[in-house]
Amino acid sequence: MLDTPAQPSALRAYYEGLSKGVFQGIVCKGCGHHTFPPTGCCEHCGSWDVAPVNLSGEATLLYATHNITPACHPRFEKIAPYVYGHLRLKEGPIVQAIILGVEATPAALRTLFERGPVPAKAETLRTEDLSVIAFRVAN
Repeated sequence: MLDTPAQPSALRAYYEGLSKGVFQGIVCKGCGHHTFPPTGCCEHCGSWDVAPVNLSGEATLLYATHNITPACHPRFEKIAPYVYGHLRLKEGPIVQAIILGVEATPAALRTLFERGPVPAKAETLRTEDLSVIAFRVAN
């Protein structure tokens, strides 16, 4: 058995940061790309030489839709129906998240679509058992 020191959990640090309103990812020391959510290695080049980094929380909403089925997890039942979408973070990664400030109606989604890519800002959405990342679109 190899005698290697235990590595801190990137996922644990992510959720602990998120509960404080800090949005963490990793940056690769080799290629310079960001990975979000944080993992043990770079999603671009596979390098293990990565470091935690706080992200700006700034993003561009690329696509949005609403859930038409029951919430995907009981923690989201209180906010259903909700809008979720794909966003490109300022640092580069594309993520999926709940979108705040938009009604889950066809009319609201159409209006959002007609605006084109929309700036958004990350927020911590607190559920009963876990804080999750969500984004609020700019007005």
